[in-house]
Amino acid sequence: MEKEQLKMGPVLDKKGRPIPGFSRHNTYVYDRRAIRAMPWRIKEWDFYQISNDRLCLQFTIGHASYAGQISLMLFDFVKGEKLLDLNKILPLPFHSLHMPSDTEKTHVLKYDRDGIFMRFEARGNKRRLTCRWGDVETVIHLIRRNPDSLVINLPFDESKHAFYFNQKINCMTAGGYIRFNGRKQDFKEECSFGLLDWGRGVWPFHNEWYWSNGTGYLDGEMFGFNLGCGFGNTDTASENMLFYKGKSHKIGKTDFILGAKYMDPWQIKDREGRLDLTLSPLYDRTTAIKLLWVDNCCHQMFGTFSGTAVLDDGTVLHIKDIISFAEHAVNNW
Repeated sequence: MEKEQLKMGPVLDKKGRPIPGFSRHNTYVYDRRAIRAMPWRIKEWDFYQISNDRLCLQFTIGHASYAGQISLMLFDFVKGEKLLDLNKILPLPFHSLHMPSDTEKTHVLKYDRDGIFMRFEARGNKRRLTCRWGDVETVIHLIRRNPDSLVINLPFDESKHAFYFNQKINCMTAGGYIRFNGRKQDFKEECSFGLLDWGRGVWPFHNEWYWSNGTGYLDGEMFGFNLGCGFGNTDTASENMLFYKGKSHKIGKTDFILGAKYMDPWQIKDREGRLDLTLSPLYDRTTAIKLLWVDNCCHQMFGTFSGTAVLDDGTVLHIKDIISFAEHAVNNW
C-alpha cells in the first residue's frame, strides 16, 4: 500500500491537505504558505548527529514557532558521560530563523547572535557544520556516500491538515574536531558517520514515536538503516529503509519491542520477515523538557545492533555489533 513519489509535486494540496508517500530523493516541494494551521503550530528543524565508536556530537537549529532552540551536545556513550550541553531557547521566533525549504539544494542555515555562531552549509554531496560558542569551537565536514535517502510525507488521522514532512540522510562519512574545556576531540573520517534529521510539519499536540538510524561497515561495504513507527498514519509511507552498496531497499512497517527497562535489549522487526535486529544498550541519553504547556521526554539508547536484514533481491545481510541508537519519545508540544 505504500506509495512512492517519483515525480516532483507539492507537500500539500490546494486545500492544505498532505499528499502522502515516500521517496528516495526529495521529490516534494515544501511551501510554508500552503499550510492551513495557526502559525504557532508549525514546527521546523535541522538536526545533525556525528558519532564514532564512543562519542556523539549533536547540532540543532529549529523551532516550534512559539519557541526555538539552538543546541550543541557532546557525550561519551561508552562511559555514559555528558561532556557538553549548550542550549539556547528562543521565545517566539516564528519564521525568523529562515529554515531552508529543501535540504537537497545548496543552502546555508545560520544563527549568529548573543555570542553564539552556528552554521550549516550544504553544497552538492558535501556539508560543513561550524559552531563557536564561548570557548567551544567545532568544525565538521560530511560527505554523502549514498545518493539515496529516506523522505516521507505522512498524514495524521486526528486532523486533515496535519502532516509530517521529513528527510533522513545517513551513510555520510564525517571528519573534523571539537575543542572545549582545553580539550580537543577528533572525528576521523574512516570511522565516523553523520546523520541529518530534517523535519517540517504540523501535528497533534500529543504524539509518540520510535525511531532508529545507523551507519556502519559490513565486510568493508557501507550499510545503513532508518526505522521507525508510531508517528502519523504510515499506511502509504513508512519510514523504513535499508542502504547498502550505494542503493536503497524499502521495507514495510516495523515494530519496536522493548523490555521492562530501557536498558534491556530492544528488538526491531518488520512484518514481512526481512528484518530482525537486536539493540544491546550501553547508554540512555534522556532528555526531558517541562515548560508551560510543553512536556517532552525522549530516551535515546546508544549501543550495538546485531541481527539480519534481507535486501530487495533476497540477499541476507548478517549484522554484528554496529554502533548506533534507537529512541522512544513521548511529547506534548
